[in-house]
Amino acid sequence: MGAARMRFVFDALLSTLHALRPGRLVPPKRLQFVGDGDFEKVGASFLRYFVELGGLQAHHRVLDVGSGVGRMAVPLTRYLDERGSYEGFDIVAAGVEWCANNITRRYPRFRFQLADVYNEFYQPEGKQRASDYRFPFPDGEFDFVFATSVFTHVLPGDMLNYLSEIARVLRPGSACLITFFLLNDETRALLEAGKGTVSFPHEREGFRIADPERPEALVAYEEAAIRAAYQERGLTIIEPIHYGSWSGREHPVSFQDIAVARKR
Repeated sequence: MGAARMRFVFDALLSTLHALRPGRLVPPKRLQFVGDGDFEKVGASFLRYFVELGGLQAHHRVLDVGSGVGRMAVPLTRYLDERGSYEGFDIVAAGVEWCANNITRRYPRFRFQLADVYNEFYQPEGKQRASDYRFPFPDGEFDFVFATSVFTHVLPGDMLNYLSEIARVLRPGSACLITFFLLNDETRALLEAGKGTVSFPHEREGFRIADPERPEALVAYEEAAIRAAYQERGLTIIEPIHYGSWSGREHPVSFQDIAVARKR
């Protein structure tokens, strides 16, 4: 089946499932603390990325690193079948509580838990450092792992530990999908030309930040460093990386850059 035909079939299936669901699952605006844009449309777009770019299948066991307030979980309730399951964790208690009360009650195979992890921007009262946090799951537990708008808010030590943990909980041969702000020659040229919608003027070793007073507010990493980190953890990037619109690129896939990798 061609790519255009596959997308048409996928869109038709998603529309049918959307029409059949017993009521909308949309949190109140005050709880939508991560990301801009329409809650449902962004979630539907990422479901397409998970399937078309990441190879997600309906029977997979899925881990959502940084589950937020369920923006990715909600469309997955309409895609994963009775063999599939979902685990999500987040550092923001209000998001975990909303997801547990509204998603898990309808879909018991969707479970959420709180990670008491410090983040200057999102959870300044967290007790554990992200650089030391061990995901609460055994080795090789998941068929698909994703982290959207997480690695754009963590500093290097935290990012490297999370990447190690993602590699640990993935089954061999399975895939992960992670979003970044990636710096390379083309990105830097676009930013210097003023074409980017996000600016990272403060340079650090191997990464840049937008605000030195709140460094975790927005973080961009050197693509070469990210590629090396993947390689060291037994993760092979499935080329190409799908660059986003944040840097001013033409024909972007999404807003942030999307890297899909498979565990060797």
